[in-house]
Amino acid sequence: MKKVVALIMTACVALGLMACSSSDKKDTTAANKETEAAGKETEKTGGSSDLIKVGIINNDPNESGYRTANDADLQKMFCKENGYDASFAYSLKNDEQIKYAQGFIQDEVDYLLLSAADTAGWDTVLQDAKNAGVKVILFDRTIDADPSLYEASIVSDMDKEGETAVNWLAGQGLSEYNVIHIQGVMGSAAQQGRSGALDKKVEAEANWNIVKQQTAEWNAEKAQQIVQSVIDSGTSFNVIYAENDDMAKGAVAALDAAGISHGVGKDVIVMGFDCNKWALEELLKQNWNYDGQCNPFQASYIDAIIKDLEAGKTPEKTVIMDEKGFDAATISQADVDNYGI
Repeated sequence: MKKVVALIMTACVALGLMACSSSDKKDTTAANKETEAAGKETEKTGGSSDLIKVGIINNDPNESGYRTANDADLQKMFCKENGYDASFAYSLKNDEQIKYAQGFIQDEVDYLLLSAADTAGWDTVLQDAKNAGVKVILFDRTIDADPSLYEASIVSDMDKEGETAVNWLAGQGLSEYNVIHIQGVMGSAAQQGRSGALDKKVEAEANWNIVKQQTAEWNAEKAQQIVQSVIDSGTSFNVIYAENDDMAKGAVAALDAAGISHGVGKDVIVMGFDCNKWALEELLKQNWNYDGQCNPFQASYIDAIIKDLEAGKTPEKTVIMDEKGFDAATISQADVDNYGI
């Protein structure tokens, strides 16, 4: 009987050892499969360590059609499929943008891409970026800072945009220019360039007058209120110079509500900037008179500069976007299709 019991116990131990061995083998096989799968995934994506880490600071995408197109262009380019690990931050306020920049520096991004809300106040944080080895690239807007603090600047020539628009207006040959000047966010490069050209012309010419000059902060509703206030005051005007399309749209809404004609051969000349497709269509219908181009598609330029820097090359310091102005008297459907955003 003892021999039988001993044989049974021996058999149980053997079976137990076989079960443990089988279980260990299954666990090891599963772990190996998981490791192999993870390795394949890392090989597929290149691993986060292979991605270029960028922090992108921009203005609010809802600010205007231009900004929406600008942000979409950046989002499309700076993605993992293109070799980037990108984080985005948005604000129309300079102090908030500076805080975002400080955060990106602490996160040890490789590149800081910046469209500044204001031209001033960036020296300290950009010096911090340089000290930390973070390369800074400006896009869309310039800043008042030592050029050694950034690698390159891809921008529109806002001064030229303003000069082109004002020269066009001067060419209309009005006996008197009574202008409602609706400004963008004060201190921004776009506002300074577009305002500066008009201010200089008004100072130089006796028959040029600003009947109202006020910021609408790129906002259509605020622009409508500004124009409505002038209409309510009974002040005479014959030009609306709005520093973006959305504000021009708001201004026109006030004109329409008051029954004031606008456009080619009408009571009020309407001018905008940015070349939204719907705005160019207003020119084509001759409801507006002029629209100044501001090119939002800068992502490919930035990508090329980063690739140069990664290859040890020195990029061009300043890249100026090619832009033009459109006249309702000469604009074509092809212009709307090719240049509308």
